[in-house]
Amino acid sequence: MKHQIFALATSVLALATAAQAETIRVAGNFATDHSSSVAMETFAETLTELSGGEFEVNLFPARQLGGAAENVQAVKIGAVEIIWVGTAYLTRTVPELEIVGLPFQFESREEAFKVVDGPVGDALDEKLAAQDIMSLGYMELGFRQMTNSVRPIETLDDIKGLKIRLQPNETHLATFRSLGANPLAMDVNELYSALEQKVVDGQENPFSIIQVAGYPEVQEYVSNTGHFFDFISVVANKAWFDGLSEEQQGWVTEAMDTAVAEQRTLAAEQDGAALDKIIEMGMTYTEVSPELAADLRKTVSGVAAETKARLDPALVELLDSEMSAGTN
Repeated sequence: MKHQIFALATSVLALATAAQAETIRVAGNFATDHSSSVAMETFAETLTELSGGEFEVNLFPARQLGGAAENVQAVKIGAVEIIWVGTAYLTRTVPELEIVGLPFQFESREEAFKVVDGPVGDALDEKLAAQDIMSLGYMELGFRQMTNSVRPIETLDDIKGLKIRLQPNETHLATFRSLGANPLAMDVNELYSALEQKVVDGQENPFSIIQVAGYPEVQEYVSNTGHFFDFISVVANKAWFDGLSEEQQGWVTEAMDTAVAEQRTLAAEQDGAALDKIIEMGMTYTEVSPELAADLRKTVSGVAAETKARLDPALVELLDSEMSAGTN
C-alpha cells in the first residue's frame, strides 16, 4: 500500500512539474538530419536536464514553421523564442553581418570561427541586440559551392549568364553580378521547386546542404568554388531572454554552447563525406583549377571594398585588425 501511495505521489509531482514547465519554441529551416538540427536536439535535451524540467523545448526543423525569412520575422515579434538560420537572412535587419560574408574571406573554418568568437562577433551581437535580437552563438554552415543544370564550371565564361539563386545578402548578390551571372535572391523554402521547374539554373550551398536537401535530383553539375564561408546564427527574441532570471539565462546559454560545439564538429564531418554522396547521387563534379580559382578571386576583389565602404568604419577596422592578427 505504501508503495502505491509513493508511486501515486511521484506521478502527481511529475505531472505538476510538467504543467509548470515553460515551453520554448525553436524553429529552423534545415533538414532534420542536418548537423544543426541534430545539435538543436542536444540543446533541447541539455536545457531540460539543466533546468530540472523547468523548460520544455519544442523543436520545429525543416521549415515546419515557414521559410528562413518567415522565421526571422517570427523571432523578432516573439512568435517563437529561438531560431537557427543562415546568417545571411539577418543581414536585412543588421547589414553589418555582411562583414563576415565577404568573398574568399577565410582560408579555413578555424579562421572563420576565431573571428565570430572574438571581438568582431561581440560587436555584431551588440548590433543584433539593438534590433531586439539576442545572439546565442554561431554554428557552421560552411564553404559554399556552386551547382547548376546547364554546364560544368571550368572557366569564368561558364558562369556568365547563369541564373543563380542566392540568399538575401547584398554582398553575395554583388559577388555573382561581378562574375557575370544573373543572381536572384530567394528563400530556401522555394529553392527546390525553382530548380526543378528551371526558374533558376543553379544555386550555391555547402556540400552537406546540397546533399541533404536533395538538390542532386534537380541539378547536374557541382564545383568546389568555395566562394563564401557561411555561418548559422542562433538567435532569440531579446525581450523573452531578458525576461528570464539570471539562472535561467545561464541554463539557456550553457545548453546552447554545448549544442554549438557539437554542431561545429558534426558539420566538418558531414561536409567531408557529402561530396562523395553527391557524386553517388549522379552529379558531375568539376574540380576548380588553380587558374580558375585565381580568376575568381581577381574578378570579385572589388566587392569586399565596396561592402566595407558602406558599413560601420569602426567595425571594419576591428575586422581588418583581427584578420591581420590571424595571419601573423
